[in-house]
Amino acid sequence: MIKNEIAETGCCPKFDPTPWDEKTLTWKDKRFIKDKVFTVFYMPVNFGPVMKRVTEKVEKAQAKMPEMMCLSDHTNKWNMDLYLAVDKEVPNAENVTISGKFLTKVYDGNFKDTGIWCQDFEKYAKEKKQKIKKWYMWYTTCPKCAKVYGHNYTVIVGEIE
Repeated sequence: MIKNEIAETGCCPKFDPTPWDEKTLTWKDKRFIKDKVFTVFYMPVNFGPVMKRVTEKVEKAQAKMPEMMCLSDHTNKWNMDLYLAVDKEVPNAENVTISGKFLTKVYDGNFKDTGIWCQDFEKYAKEKKQKIKKWYMWYTTCPKCAKVYGHNYTVIVGEIE
């Protein structure tokens, strides 16, 4: 079976990088719910349980998760804030909105290359004459699904001035 023909896993949807690679987006009050993940030197420890908790809140509210977008903001080596995109307010969750102009670029590979990706993204922003104010990482699939799909896509989403 060709990798492009693999049916979705029932876990993470197959990600199409085309609408996200080297794009400039403008968001006005884009809805998210926010939660925290404990990290050890930036490596997530309880990512799965946090995703399960926020997903249950979304399902209970009968909300949708557009593009299954979940942005990660690595605030320090012990914490990562998660922003899960939703289509409406979710009770018993920290509801936030994000507005601004954003530059995006898609990377495919092992997470150990994140430093290389970040350097490349800085170069890309500079070429576009943009300054990054805030960084988010969008890990589009879990490791198991990435293995099934044959791609481990990560989108860097940088808020620009």
